[in-house]
Amino acid sequence: MSYVDEVLELVSKKNASEPEFLQAVNEVLNSLRPVIEANEEKFRKEALLERICEPERQIKFRVPWVDDKGQVQVNTGYRVQFNSAIGPYKGGIRLHPSVNIGIIKFLGFEQIFKNSLTGLPIGGGKGGSDFDPKGKSDREVMAFCQSFMTELCKYIGADTDVPAGDIGTGAREIGYMFGQYKRIRGLYEGVLTGKGLSYGGSLARTEATGFGLVYFTDEMLKCNGKSIAGKTIAVSGAGNVATYAIKKAQELGANVVTCSDSTGWIYDPEGIDVELLKEVKEVKRARLTEYAAARPSAVYHDKKAEGTNQWSVKVDIALPCATQNELNLDDAKTLVANGVFAVAEGANMPTTLEATKYFQENGVLFAPGKASNAGGVATSALEMSQNSERLSWTFEEVDSKLKNIMINIFHNADAAAKKYGVEGDYVAGANIAGFEKVVDAMMAQGIV
Repeated sequence: MSYVDEVLELVSKKNASEPEFLQAVNEVLNSLRPVIEANEEKFRKEALLERICEPERQIKFRVPWVDDKGQVQVNTGYRVQFNSAIGPYKGGIRLHPSVNIGIIKFLGFEQIFKNSLTGLPIGGGKGGSDFDPKGKSDREVMAFCQSFMTELCKYIGADTDVPAGDIGTGAREIGYMFGQYKRIRGLYEGVLTGKGLSYGGSLARTEATGFGLVYFTDEMLKCNGKSIAGKTIAVSGAGNVATYAIKKAQELGANVVTCSDSTGWIYDPEGIDVELLKEVKEVKRARLTEYAAARPSAVYHDKKAEGTNQWSVKVDIALPCATQNELNLDDAKTLVANGVFAVAEGANMPTTLEATKYFQENGVLFAPGKASNAGGVATSALEMSQNSERLSWTFEEVDSKLKNIMINIFHNADAAAKKYGVEGDYVAGANIAGFEKVVDAMMAQGIV
């Protein structure tokens, strides 16, 4: 049995109840076979894969808080500090009812390679809670965030672990968490990224993941003789990533015709109105039905009632920006049948393994999230740099650095794929490029 298969079997036995984590490990290790087989004896002796698949630390804790009726509520908090070989742990905090240790581990594992790809000195980690901020008052969200940070603050720091936002954790939540950290620890430091501009945040951070996704996609298309200008694009999601991917794609001449939330999706043949979308989702915190009501050209589709989604629309490019495993094999078949030629992930692992394989087998350019959505964490690392230097860069400076990072990530993934004989396989290329840097650091630092 090969070393990869041995480790996959071991990881499957140890983590049988964590399907998302097992999916991520399977995808990464299988794509790394060319590298691992070339170094099999050395890696096996050092138990390198066992170490890279086992978090350095997992923290699980109780989060009690009081709601507006005076009732005590209890949630579960998590922080998985996965790998610090190339820098402090870095990864967001997800607040969503679906959060469990398996999902946090999957996200943290992906973060190791994503962060490595940025070229910046940041390791992999992730955190979150099964708390749902939707429908909660500002005071209830503050009560939860303060309780969450009261425990989390024991394990993080500017040079140890620097959390950020994720699903359910925006500027409001980051602000409450930062205030509580500062209050307890007595330190004013860059311990969280995604902060407000008045207290150490970075310009362009809000836009970074969406902008970065489109910068990566544009470079991938250019290097394959195509262009984003004049193309029709389907986007899923309606949060920061989707909103700013839509905005940047439109700036580059594309027509983005869909967006979605957890209950339904919009088809707008005239192109998604970004300002209206922001008003509905960021200001009103409302459903997309309000977008359709205010936009005559838009049609709202209820996912449950109709059984449809945004991947049924005929487009050239698909950008899944919502959540994991949202784009399945049937969706992939529909997109390919409708002529899609590029898919780039804006969310973390939004495409199932079967769908990814189908795209690749049918000649679709496919960009994995750990490469194409790395713009958010890259700009978080730029925020860390500004905090350390007590500086604030202009929007244009940050955006320029972000664009260069995303272009470099594409070329590093492309070069790694070519080096190991899998040209055009950007999943393998991204995994290999991220893996090699982490492995070099781990080998240099001994058995730790």
